[in-house]
Amino acid sequence: MGTVVETRAETPSARSIIFDVPGWTGNVAGQHVDVRLTAPDGYQAVRSYSIASVPSPAGDDLQRVQLAVDRLPDGEVSPYLVDELQVGDQVELRGPLGGWFVWKPAVDGTEQTEPVQLIAGGSGIVPFVAMIRAHAASASTASFRLLYSVRSPEDRFFVAELEELEGPLLEITWVYTRETPSGWPTPPGRVTEEILARSTIAASENPAVFVCGPTGFVEAVASHLVALGHNPLTVKTERFGGA
Repeated sequence: MGTVVETRAETPSARSIIFDVPGWTGNVAGQHVDVRLTAPDGYQAVRSYSIASVPSPAGDDLQRVQLAVDRLPDGEVSPYLVDELQVGDQVELRGPLGGWFVWKPAVDGTEQTEPVQLIAGGSGIVPFVAMIRAHAASASTASFRLLYSVRSPEDRFFVAELEELEGPLLEITWVYTRETPSGWPTPPGRVTEEILARSTIAASENPAVFVCGPTGFVEAVASHLVALGHNPLTVKTERFGGA
């Protein structure tokens, strides 16, 4: 059971929620939790949400779990989490879950230099925030590159933190599908094969590739990546629908 200790808006339709979860032993970047809500009549709904947080090296926030949830108009769970959940409320959480769609920094003194390509659509950025945070907190010299597709500037999650972390080991490309910032050099549009060829790590460099977002976005991006020469077995995908 997690107790809400903090919430904050991420976009007009989304917010971050930080839970205190007694007994939480930490998570690997990219894992998720199942959130179960129970109505007064006993009806239950369960949805999976990626975890944005990773434990600090000092372990002082080990029991804190951060989610970032986008409200879907026809969702059963997300409207409650975004619009109604309050500090002090308790929610049933199960996890961390998942061991495939994850990134771990090197351990035992070894150096991890494999480049990493992250491709996010909308709230699909959440597990990548955890990966980027884990990367920044580690001594890894692996090159990270993020391509983040959103409808408009106001729909960006964690924008201030991402801009602060951008640097020699984290390159970010923004793609706006409906509205761009003032003076943006390119018109709005979807992620195309041409954009991926220009703005992502080439297949010849053998990057670890992660794609997360709505089903249609993930399927289109994965197809483009394979056409660009990436081995489909090395492109890890995670998709979501209604919540």
